[in-house]
Amino acid sequence: MVVSAQDVPRPTLNLELFAQELLAQPDNTNLVYEDIYENLLQYYQQPINLNQTTREELESLFILSPAQVNNFFEYRKQNSPLLNIYELQAVPSFDVQTIYKLLPFVDVPEGNLFAQLKPLWLRMRQEQNQYLLVRYDRSLQQKKGYTLADTSSMGNVASRYQGSPDKFLVRYRNSHARDYSVGFTAEKDAGEKFIWNTNSQRYGLDFYSAHVQLYNQGKFKTLALGDYQIQFGQGLLLAGGFGVGKGAETITTLRRSNLGIRPYTSVLEASFLRGAAFTYSWHQWELTSFYSNKKLDGNVESGLDTLDANTGLEEFSFSSIQTTGFHRTLSEIAAKHQLREQVAGSNLLFRTKNQPFTIGITALRTVYNVARKPLSRTYNQFEFAGRQLTNLGTHYSYNWHNINLFGETAYSSTGGWGTVNGLLASLSARLEASILYRNYSRRFYSFYGTAFGENTRNNNEQGWYFGVKIKPTTPWEITAYYDAFIFPWLKYRVDAPSYGHESLVRLQYRPSKTALLYVQFRSEKKGRNAPLLNQQIDFVSQARHNSYLLYLDYTPTAKVNLRSRIQHSTFALAGTTTQGYFMAQDINLDLKRWQLSARYGLFDTDNYDNRQYTIERDVLYAFSVPALSGLGAHYYVLAQFKVGPNLDFWIKYSNTNYRHQETIGSGLEEIKGHKREDIRLQVRYGFN
Repeated sequence: MVVSAQDVPRPTLNLELFAQELLAQPDNTNLVYEDIYENLLQYYQQPINLNQTTREELESLFILSPAQVNNFFEYRKQNSPLLNIYELQAVPSFDVQTIYKLLPFVDVPEGNLFAQLKPLWLRMRQEQNQYLLVRYDRSLQQKKGYTLADTSSMGNVASRYQGSPDKFLVRYRNSHARDYSVGFTAEKDAGEKFIWNTNSQRYGLDFYSAHVQLYNQGKFKTLALGDYQIQFGQGLLLAGGFGVGKGAETITTLRRSNLGIRPYTSVLEASFLRGAAFTYSWHQWELTSFYSNKKLDGNVESGLDTLDANTGLEEFSFSSIQTTGFHRTLSEIAAKHQLREQVAGSNLLFRTKNQPFTIGITALRTVYNVARKPLSRTYNQFEFAGRQLTNLGTHYSYNWHNINLFGETAYSSTGGWGTVNGLLASLSARLEASILYRNYSRRFYSFYGTAFGENTRNNNEQGWYFGVKIKPTTPWEITAYYDAFIFPWLKYRVDAPSYGHESLVRLQYRPSKTALLYVQFRSEKKGRNAPLLNQQIDFVSQARHNSYLLYLDYTPTAKVNLRSRIQHSTFALAGTTTQGYFMAQDINLDLKRWQLSARYGLFDTDNYDNRQYTIERDVLYAFSVPALSGLGAHYYVLAQFKVGPNLDFWIKYSNTNYRHQETIGSGLEEIKGHKREDIRLQVRYGFN
């Protein structure tokens, strides 16, 4: 049982452990981890008011099963309003483990009508959830990009980084749940130059983002200006940067929620909308409309032998959008903001009373200032080409007892269809199951969609996913999934139609709230080019990647937390098998004003195909998933010092030491020597 008290301290979010449960394989290149991390942090910064929350909002936390969501709303219906957070103990099927997962993200605030009637500027000035954050990063070793080039060759000079190896981030955020959110972010990446040059579109720091959002302004549920994201349906057209894909949480992460308009607070420089948006609510209907106009990076080329049929002028085109956000070399600077993208669209949503059924339609149109012309490759035959793309789609969600049915189907003007449909079922208190089917044609295209799938984008894929979660007894839990997929057309590095499957099993034992032990096995098999000796073409072979993980999390005292992990992998292709391993020990200390974390790990891999990924602790609002390959040791030390109630300092030092290597990395990121050291400093001032 949770011990009762007069005041419920909101626990500090251990997002590293939470993300580790959601993201079983952090080597999934389809996921943008920083974006997912930022979205999870928004819930932590603005905890959900359990007396006002909706079904979709609770579902979006990836914590509660369909039965638990139903039980919560039935309890609230009979006992509204909740008086404090400890009432969660009385909700049927809410065990201690579920409650502890929820606590960082939910709240039962005391009602204060007078506070709500204060002017907005006064509420903002007095808001406790506002802060200013400054972060600094640097690698201590010199990389090739910062060395002096051979001045006799202009090519060598042009290929060097133009700025310093220092990285800066400045962020301000002031927000209150269901009231408002205001913030800005500014960033300079390592290698970028701090300069004010309007010709190259550089204004001090390299990237700026800002947003203002107001909530519940009469019939307007949301009003947004600046940078934002939108999520509706299953993310087939508008994903909002929040989909965790396949992981050890085999049930709740399949489903997306209609979160609507959300502030954009990340520093990824292409995955957001910039402009204005609103959601208008009328009875059971909601209309969301938006317009975005922003610049993107890309190399615009002229077709000297091609004329526009309408104007007779020379045509310009680009092959792809550069999404790294780096503007370090002269070529990267020249590509900055050469493209203009305009997106306009709407979503009309209808919810039945008590929200057992939701249905919506989405329409959006994307226009570029120049035409996209993909590189001439066989696998690009069905890629989007042109200046304009129109998408239309519909999505639904239906709750019947402890079963949730959901899905989305969409069409793109390239002539392709995409559909994803699933089912979550709480079959008993100890058994949950999930099924999902997706079919994305090779002609389907969506710029802001990242629905469930194996491919990087939602096209050229068909597949079935089956998941299960079993709780045979209170301390034990078994989660597993099996995903089978086919790719009807060619892919990058796969020169023929191919197929594959992926499976995962995790056996978890939690004898108490202070101890967790699990063992996990994951296997993936799919097609990949395998070169043959004395042959001019590649053939497609089935590559199999197996990974094994043993993990222990133990908190012997309130001040000490220990984590141990051993992971191993094998990779087999065309009769050759390689392997790799990583083992590490973590210690985390809570010394009141000081929070200390450290890890020491050893890794040994035969090749890059067996590189070892592992989530590690970092400064607040930062996320680290290093990829370790070769032979060596990796360790880090992280310290947080709470100067006072409003001021916190962080410092992190990490060191990766390779054996039998004279260089690390490649290209302009190459380091001479066998060691790489990185340092990160951060200060956060809270206005409360």
